[in-house]
Amino acid sequence: MKEIFDILTNLPHSPARTGILHTRHGEVPTPVFCPVGSQASVKTLAPEEIKAAGANMILANTYHLYLRPGIETVRSMGGLHRFMGWDRPILTDSGGFQLFSLAPLVKITEEGVVFRSHIDGSRHFITPEDAVYFQQDLGTDIMMVLDDVPPHDAPPDKISVAVERTSRWAERCLAARNSPDQMLFAIVQGGISPEMRRQSADQLAQLDFDGFAIGGLSLGEAKLDTWQTVEATVPRLPEDRPRYLMGVGSPEDLIEGISRGIDIFDSVLPTRVARNGGLYTQSGRINIKNSRMKLLDAPVEKDCNCYTCQTFSAAYLAHLFRSGEVLGLRLATIHNVSFIQRLVNKARQAILDGTFNLFKEGFLEGYRPSDEVKRNEQKQKWLRRNRLQD
Repeated sequence: MKEIFDILTNLPHSPARTGILHTRHGEVPTPVFCPVGSQASVKTLAPEEIKAAGANMILANTYHLYLRPGIETVRSMGGLHRFMGWDRPILTDSGGFQLFSLAPLVKITEEGVVFRSHIDGSRHFITPEDAVYFQQDLGTDIMMVLDDVPPHDAPPDKISVAVERTSRWAERCLAARNSPDQMLFAIVQGGISPEMRRQSADQLAQLDFDGFAIGGLSLGEAKLDTWQTVEATVPRLPEDRPRYLMGVGSPEDLIEGISRGIDIFDSVLPTRVARNGGLYTQSGRINIKNSRMKLLDAPVEKDCNCYTCQTFSAAYLAHLFRSGEVLGLRLATIHNVSFIQRLVNKARQAILDGTFNLFKEGFLEGYRPSDEVKRNEQKQKWLRRNRLQD
């Protein structure tokens, strides 16, 4: 059996763990957060800036790359790594969520998904097999199966259909793979029903996947439902394979996810909030456009070692945002990506040191999360407007 994942540390009174994920583009210490570069670009950042921020692995999106520039174009350019100038591991989402997001423009059948492009309205048909072939052509390190993503508040019968179809499609994806050095992960679905999640996990765990993801969360459900769903799912997944919680990336959620045994995370949140003037600090998220920032002759966060905080004052960033200067978006993104990477690395070290529970308690006591109701309202508004653009 090929070497996939080594577990280094298991805590006696917590599911939190550390490990090493072995990919063909290098080893990845876990837990790990992947900045999102859906269209072969982490917005506003060059590859060297992403590395300097501490990222070891990024995420790209097959749906976006299929539509433009096209899978064949990327393949002809030597694969996604060469195309975008990134020599570290890449995880690609199959695009199942983006297809779900198309709503009236998509039709799901047993054979696959018929949809119209959100760009030009052209008609397309993608099968589970196609999703694997596309990702193999992209040359990514970790591929995701094509799954059926029901809304978290869908009726039970619709969730049940999606769970069964996701399992059948997963088997087809596994059979289609012919590049054994590229990992293939299954995706557990089931809405916020613990029973459906356990059923989905049990079905997929019987198959020889390299890792297992938990999908369909962080889409508007209450945080309590998110974590109850994760807690119902994780124990049903193989202990020796990496666990990936898709689309989760706020600082407090990363710590909560790590405490529940999650190894891999991704989210557009750190880069998206940066472009809107939101910057992370140890005490919570600040808005650089607030009037109190205009004369703050100090970095956004005093002890931050990122390029932004080591070089510029908060007042300068506030000026850039107020003036509409693109540099402001870039500097804010550098800070947020660096903050998230540093936070996850601190959590990892705390697990290694056996002090994770104290670390979690201390961080969550000092960090002021965004209001959940307001955040969900903002997220739903953003999803309606921009869900296919990040």
